Amino acid sequence: MSLVLDIAVYFALGCFVIAIGMAVFRLAFGPSMADRILALDAMYINGMLTLLTLGLRFGSSLYFDIALLICIFGFVGSVAMAKFLLRGEVIEP
Repeated sequence: MSLVLDIAVYFALGCFVIAIGMAVFRLAFGPSMADRILALDAMYINGMLTLLTLGLRFGSSLYFDIALLICIFGFVGSVAMAKFLLRGEVIEP
């Protein structure tokens, strides 16, 4: 891997870690429940991007598969939380 690509990967990883830290802060001290759900969405997106960046760095396709699973489960979880906020229940009788 070239030096420029190494620097870019480490810079991107640093930015993703900072973004995850800011999302954790919003998740802990969010003024409303909707802000906390958006913070959780931001956390799983940044986690997915971190795995994709690590996959580029190490040249392994396993990271891409794990990132796809995180994306799928994160989307399903955010839809379930949004439905719970709107109706008060996830599964309708």
